[in-house]
Amino acid sequence: MTQWGSKSLGDQGYTAIEILRNFYGQNMFINTADEIAGVPSSWPGYDLTIGSSGAKVRQMQEQLNVISNNYPLIPKINADGAFGSRTQEAVRQFQQIFDLPASGVVDFPTWYRISQIYVAVSRIAELV
Repeated sequence: MTQWGSKSLGDQGYTAIEILRNFYGQNMFINTADEIAGVPSSWPGYDLTIGSSGAKVRQMQEQLNVISNNYPLIPKINADGAFGSRTQEAVRQFQQIFDLPASGVVDFPTWYRISQIYVAVSRIAELV
């Protein structure tokens, strides 16, 4: 596939899959998903703070607990899906360690930093 060849096809109104099939044959497919599956999962789209609850809170709590194995200043918390004062303190400690504003709120930057550190310490990204 060449850059200019694909641009020309795009200029002619070809879709992404039509361009791929032009270069690689009709057996090409593009899989789509409404939400990224696996760990780490996508930002929930809203801040997690005192009073938040649900699967995203539980996931974040579980990830913080794994991270705390390598960073013992982060207190272990109950991964119950309820964002209370102990979760807030664990988040605040995480933020301090990783040079984020120590608000105790899981905002967009904090969510992705937790995900990044979780992948690093859990070795989930390594090929086996």
